[in-house]
Amino acid sequence: MIVASRLGSWLLLAAASLGAAAWAAPSSHSSSPSSKGIAYRWVDEQGIVHYGDNIPPQYANQERAILNAQGVEVGHLEGHKTPEEEAAAARTRDALMKQKQHDAFLVSTYTSVKDIEALRDVRLDQLKGQRAALEQYLESLRGRLATLQSRALGFRPYNERKDLRRMPDDLAENLVRTLNELRVQSAALTTNSAEETALRAQFQSDIERYRELHAIHSQAAVTPAMPHNATAAE
Repeated sequence: MIVASRLGSWLLLAAASLGAAAWAAPSSHSSSPSSKGIAYRWVDEQGIVHYGDNIPPQYANQERAILNAQGVEVGHLEGHKTPEEEAAAARTRDALMKQKQHDAFLVSTYTSVKDIEALRDVRLDQLKGQRAALEQYLESLRGRLATLQSRALGFRPYNERKDLRRMPDDLAENLVRTLNELRVQSAALTTNSAEETALRAQFQSDIERYRELHAIHSQAAVTPAMPHNATAAE
């Protein structure tokens, strides 16, 4: 028994009634799904909703709902996913888990927004101290490089005079080493600035999320529970 219909509440009720009548009838196959009052609902590639006690083979891997004898959904079976869909679902689950863990960290670690701002300021001061040390070191490197380059002007090939000797190896090595160190420390200063930007953004996000969680908690605390015998009109 398979029933096909467009989405519509009246057709769903009709299908459920027909299904209930069919499942109530005696059956010689006690192990069949219909004898247990179980049927399925699925949607084909054209968007048509189907009901039946058996899933056609071409839809066996699709998402479907399990219905009881009254046509009420009592279960749900996920369709088979592609590796890409599985990977996306796994990433979504991981993101949700990390968000829950971070929410738990926020509410258990801080008692107010001021606590978050205080920690933010401590971290920013640390980065500021690192940046100041980097800038001072870079300044010394620039001074060293200027001195080495001034010395190099007394030798070939920095000086084109043919009577001058070639630049000593130790001077050349110092020049290369200083230039490399200057590049490394300049990159470190850039990284420091990026870390400061990311830190500010992360703490601002934490502050906003903490306020959301605090508002949710406060609302739940003041909202009285509705009595079991209360109606929507009341």
